[in-house]
Amino acid sequence: MEITPFRIDVPQADLDDLDDRLARTRYTEELTTGGDYGVRVDPVRELVRRWRDEFDWRAVEKRLNEIPQFTTTIDGQNIHFLHVRSPEPDAFPLILTHGWPGSFVEFLDVIGPLTDPRVHGGDPAQAFHVVVPSLPGFAFSGPTTEPGWNRYRTARAWARLMAGLGYERYGAHGNDAGAFVAPELGRVDAEHVAGVHVDQIYSFPSGDPAEFAGMPEAEMAELTRLQEFGADKLAYNELQSTQPQNLAHALADSPAGQLAWSYQLLGDAVDPDFALTNVAIYWLTRTTASSMRFYWEDRHTPEEEKPTGPTTVPLGLAAFADDFSGIRRFAERDHANIVSWSEFDRGGHYPAHEVPDLLVGDLQQFFAGLRD
Repeated sequence: MEITPFRIDVPQADLDDLDDRLARTRYTEELTTGGDYGVRVDPVRELVRRWRDEFDWRAVEKRLNEIPQFTTTIDGQNIHFLHVRSPEPDAFPLILTHGWPGSFVEFLDVIGPLTDPRVHGGDPAQAFHVVVPSLPGFAFSGPTTEPGWNRYRTARAWARLMAGLGYERYGAHGNDAGAFVAPELGRVDAEHVAGVHVDQIYSFPSGDPAEFAGMPEAEMAELTRLQEFGADKLAYNELQSTQPQNLAHALADSPAGQLAWSYQLLGDAVDPDFALTNVAIYWLTRTTASSMRFYWEDRHTPEEEKPTGPTTVPLGLAAFADDFSGIRRFAERDHANIVSWSEFDRGGHYPAHEVPDLLVGDLQQFFAGLRD
């Protein structure tokens, strides 16, 4: 596997074009009363202003380029990834996978504590070598050039990536779409994956009423939260998994549109510059359509290509207060070896950015017994 060092260098013409488009944004009208129709105009207008007047892409680019980055080709697809080796000789390899509308940027705040715990007040025996790839079709992996890049194909690519980096035994972590990919990586490369840690376990009711018998109050509350999210905020999932190209035409032409579409999930949960960094990466890499296609490819995976039966790799969950993380009785139906289930009273859907200390601690705890 040929690995090439990579540096981000966005052409100035692309930044000038972005600035011009932002300056000419035509905002939609809206009703200010009568219901929750979705993302409001005011926060979009303020973020567009911040994007133009305060957000410094070149400063972001400089920070990102301080992290070792590489590209390689796996299964015909360009793959971009960060690879930060720990100074500790016995560090354990760990691959971290992001989701949508996030990117590899989700994990910037945990790389230091994971790779060099000694300088962050931690135990050097808990150090990791960290690999953070950009999903195929996302960010600097560039648009996908052929169909079929679902969670299963991505997991197989990650197994090849880790083997190509020389890692015989390693762990995996995933958030959002990464929480689909990471368990499949444990399934497809069980000989080498010591354990899988996720922020969500997407296991849902099958429809059998017996599944709800004796459900504890806490699990019922979690199920209610899932139902409310599905009723009010899951439109993006349905669109992106049915005909994503319809919307992609508009978003590829409007950075403000890309911002508003991403804002429905980034929203007020994260700081503005984190949101803008992720949105800018989608815009500047022209991966609007290909990132949304991940949902389509996943939904349209032929049944014969889907593995059957529960996963058996050791699995751990970190559940954060402001996120739907999973319901254990359903999780145990789909994953036969759940060995850790941590619940935290803070943090949301982007814990690596919002509460990096909690996520790092849980990763260290989970993999402590799986390193050997």
